[in-house]
Amino acid sequence: MSGEINYLAVVAAAASTFLIGGLWYSPLLFYKPWMKANGFGENDVKGGQGKIFGLAFLFSLVMAANLAAFLAGPDTTVSWGATAGLLAGLGWVALGIAIVALFEHRPWSYILVNGGYFVVAFTVMGAILGAWR
Repeated sequence: MSGEINYLAVVAAAASTFLIGGLWYSPLLFYKPWMKANGFGENDVKGGQGKIFGLAFLFSLVMAANLAAFLAGPDTTVSWGATAGLLAGLGWVALGIAIVALFEHRPWSYILVNGGYFVVAFTVMGAILGAWR
């Protein structure tokens, strides 16, 4: 599909953020540092999950569609998609989180955990969008 957006790829790219996030913020990886960086206790992360996950998926769809619009050219490959995702994740999202975190006097672990998630998530989204043309 040259010059067009593959909307099934957009949905898959958005869904990938949930798979990555589920692992990223799990006890296997960064659950404890994330909890500590936010000053959360176990009760702070309970309740309202349906609304949170629903809105998060909607926002992920918008992010994936936006990235897909940038990658809609006929010369997009998986490599370019991943590179564009990496650049967007690091250069826009992670650094945007960093700026806000600095003014909020958040710890560096907050920036690294949350910014790192978006770098990985955008890289994978870009790879999916680049591959599924």
